[in-house]
Amino acid sequence: MAAHVNVGRRMVAALALAMVACLSCAVAGRVGGPGETQRLEVRRHLKRLNKVPVKSIKSPDGDTIDCVHVSHQPAFDHPFLKNHTIQTRPNFHPEGLFDDSKATSDKKASSMAQPWHQNGRCPEDTIPIRRTTRGDVLRASSIKRYGRKKHKSFPNPLSVEPDLLNENGHQHAIAYVEGDKYYGAKATINVWQPKIQQTNEFSLSQLWILGGSFGQDLNSIEAGWQVSPELYGDNNTRLFTYWTSDAYQATGCYNLLCSGFIQINNAIAMGASISPISNYDGSQYDISILVWKDPKEGNWWMQFGRDHVLGYWPSVLFSYLADSASMIEWGGEVLNSDPDGEHTSTGMGSGHFPEEGYSKASYFRNIQIVDGSNHLSAPTGVGSFTEQSNCYDVQNGNNGDWGQYFYYGGPGRNSNCQ
Repeated sequence: MAAHVNVGRRMVAALALAMVACLSCAVAGRVGGPGETQRLEVRRHLKRLNKVPVKSIKSPDGDTIDCVHVSHQPAFDHPFLKNHTIQTRPNFHPEGLFDDSKATSDKKASSMAQPWHQNGRCPEDTIPIRRTTRGDVLRASSIKRYGRKKHKSFPNPLSVEPDLLNENGHQHAIAYVEGDKYYGAKATINVWQPKIQQTNEFSLSQLWILGGSFGQDLNSIEAGWQVSPELYGDNNTRLFTYWTSDAYQATGCYNLLCSGFIQINNAIAMGASISPISNYDGSQYDISILVWKDPKEGNWWMQFGRDHVLGYWPSVLFSYLADSASMIEWGGEVLNSDPDGEHTSTGMGSGHFPEEGYSKASYFRNIQIVDGSNHLSAPTGVGSFTEQSNCYDVQNGNNGDWGQYFYYGGPGRNSNCQ
């Protein structure tokens, strides 16, 4: 009898173990499922992007700014930059850089700030990096595409078939020069907060430094301001940069969201909000951006305003731009997702057409190029380009205070833009 009881107990124990094993299998199956895989991928991606900070600062707009040691920034994850020696300052600035200081709104330009400054500053030998959140990554179409523009989002004013550019919804209103070798560009850009209709759309105002063809090998360096709910999770106007060496396919990204750009400045965070913003028929504010190629080292440097040299794109990142640029563009871009089969009402610039003029339409003023002698000068033979002028338009001009300038932008959908 006792033997039968022991056998029964052993059978019960074996069944219990089998049930536990099955439960373990089920749990293991869930852990390995697509949801858990994505969570692990997001966690790994965030760990790569968010470096261990020396200090963190909470911004009033909800961002967290991490002060990361300059030698630990994302740039040095790039295989070409593993043994790179940081260039702490450019060897040369372009000649003629401060010749436009008489321009009327320079005082307002110099008052431009980032909200996180209200709660602290990053120490010397660190750089401020906007912390990427899980929500930021999950808003992207995929983890791989987070922080990247879509392929073929560049404005090609030389295209004989501009309608092809509307296939992926990117629309532009730009001024441009081409046909020479260029070693940099500068502009003072009016700052606005255009309305965005859909969260997957954006509006930006920037300069483009371009090299190569408009095919698979385009090199581009870009900088300006943007409103992008998908990228940042809000409608704030933010300073941004971008680069690619293969027409937005596999290389490059916004700001510091991949390895490439080397930042040396501890005061300005790329991707962080900027303020104040211009008001329609009210106070106007602008930012100055300069990108130029150091004649000695060959790196492409960026300066924000009069005082902030932010850092550089090493020339090793590029093919064509390792030598020079073949086209410079300045202007606006929006993503039109054709919501409900109609043109988007996402605004470009101020959201108003160029003919409304100062304090109502957005502008670029004092647009300049850097030539082979490292000298800033007004460009000649400036062209303009827009895919649909009844949605977004551009008007060039020239005068003593503003040099070469243009008004640009528009409201998107209206009675003439459906």
